[in-house]
Amino acid sequence: MSTPGIQAWDERFSSEGYLFGTEPNDFLARSASLIAPGGRVLAVADGEGRNGVWLAQQGFAVHATEGSGVAIEKSIALARTRAVGLAPSLAQLEPGMIWHEQVDLMTWAWPAAAYDAVAAIFIQFATPHEREGIFAGMARALAPGGVLLLEGYHHRQLEYGTGGPSVLEQLYDGALLRESFPSLAIASLTEYDMHVDEGAGHRGTSALIDLVAYAPAP
Repeated sequence: MSTPGIQAWDERFSSEGYLFGTEPNDFLARSASLIAPGGRVLAVADGEGRNGVWLAQQGFAVHATEGSGVAIEKSIALARTRAVGLAPSLAQLEPGMIWHEQVDLMTWAWPAAAYDAVAAIFIQFATPHEREGIFAGMARALAPGGVLLLEGYHHRQLEYGTGGPSVLEQLYDGALLRESFPSLAIASLTEYDMHVDEGAGHRGTSALIDLVAYAPAP
């Protein structure tokens, strides 16, 4: 994301309260049992921490990446209110803790085969070209047998306007996601409508698409 893009998110996150609430995403909460107990999880563009902090509460070792420094400060505050340990470095990250790293996902050097799970929840801020690099990095980051948990807004979300981008090219459909992760084995790919209540940012009937996919086992 460009510097102006990150500044725009700083402004959005600077409002009082948590833009997308403090409770975990429903799909992520339903799917967390697919992650190896005590596993290392990369939370992509984790925002104000509702998902990353919750994952740490479940006993995972969470590496939370985010471009907005304002969002990271709010995530740290949320972790403290929930007695979640703040790792001083990635090397010292242990199960039940979270480590925050401020990164620009467009230029970040994605780790290779380093995580038992990658969680990517509503990360639809990228252009198609930028998204291609992010998706490739997410697949690269999975350790053998690791699981990708991705949720986004479907193309039909434009009909609802209850959250997410207003640009069709930043939304997903099944064909796009299948083509985007050729190295992974897709376990489930589901399109559906449901009521979402995730703070002021995501609220109302929404068109969603969920992907569960695995890196090849060793």
